[in-house]
Formats: sequence, structure tokens, C-alpha cells
Amino acid sequence: MNIGYPVGATRLDPDELEGLKFKHVTTRGQLDHLEQANIQEGLVWLRRYKSTDILNEGFVRELHKRLFGDVWVWAGTFRNTEKNIGIDPMQIGVQLRLLLDDTRFWVGNGTYEPLGAAVRFHHRLVYIHLFANGNGRHARIMADAILMKILKQEPVNWAGGYNLQAMNGRRKQYLQALRAADGGDIEPLMRFVSPD
Repeated sequence: MNIGYPVGATRLDPDELEGLKFKHVTTRGQLDHLEQANIQEGLVWLRRYKSTDILNEGFVRELHKRLFGDVWVWAGTFRNTEKNIGIDPMQIGVQLRLLLDDTRFWVGNGTYEPLGAAVRFHHRLVYIHLFANGNGRHARIMADAILMKILKQEPVNWAGGYNLQAMNGRRKQYLQALRAADGGDIEPLMRFVSPD
């Protein structure tokens, strides 16, 4: 399959590509269409999910499975391969637990205003890179779930009218903001998500 990868996207290894449930897919456009349909179903599930108990590994994994499980057999399963981004796969469970604990602390103690907490959560979740694919989309949806379900705030307009999966100025700005946050500067990412 020649799916092509947008700049900044995680490449799948051959075993991960074998996990595609639709063997007829041969292009990035076909794959994007399937994934987007699955994500829409996952968002319906998320809207119906009534509990605010979402800061736990079980929910994080279940959300990924709901967003990508109709397309990939490994959806909701932590990656076990090294990628061009992300931490050592052996550290994923530990680092996710630390992030979830930190986020519960931030929320419980008002450490950051709601958007600041969600953006920091999003950045660290992308940095850890839990899954073989879909990490950015999953992290954005997870951050929005924190804002809406726990903090009773509006979700972020991440795309700003653009397709963040396609290379464009908005995606470039997003990736640059993530790299700045990797280096300890959260301000570009805060500006990225802040309404004008």
C-alpha cells in the first residue's frame, strides 16, 4: 500500500500496516476517508459517555479504540515499536500514568486555567505517543473531552477551518508549536489554540 505520509506523521512499520482491516485500501485518501468515518462514530460514543471519570488508562485506550478500531486491529493497544517521535515503548504505561496523575492534580488544584491544563495534557500525550498511529487526533479529542466533561468548557477549534491531516499553514504552525513545547516553551501552542 502506498499511503504516503503528511509531514510530521508517524510512519507505520510493515506489521502495523498488516493491521489494516480493509485490504482493498491502497491510497492515503481511502485511508483518511475510512479513519474519518470511524472518528465520527467515536465522537458520537464520546458525546453519549456520561461519566467524568476519563483520566485513567482504560478510558484513554478505549477512546483510541472507538476512534480507530473499525480500521486498525491494534487500535487501543500501546505501540511496541520505536517511532520518529515518542518515548521508548517500554515507558509508555508509566509516563501515561504520571501524566494522568499530573492532570488530576492540575484540575483539582486549579494549577492552570482550563485551557492551559488541556493544552499541557495534549502536548504530553502527543509527546509520549501511545499508539502506532492516530496520536495527534486522539490527543486533541482527549484534551477536548477534559475541557467539556471535567472542566465544563468549550472544546478547542484545533483545525481553525483547515484540515490538520493535510499539509497547510495551520498544520505547519501546529507542528512548530508542538516542537516548541517539546523544548519547554508552551506559549506557541497556547497561542495556536487561543481564539483570536
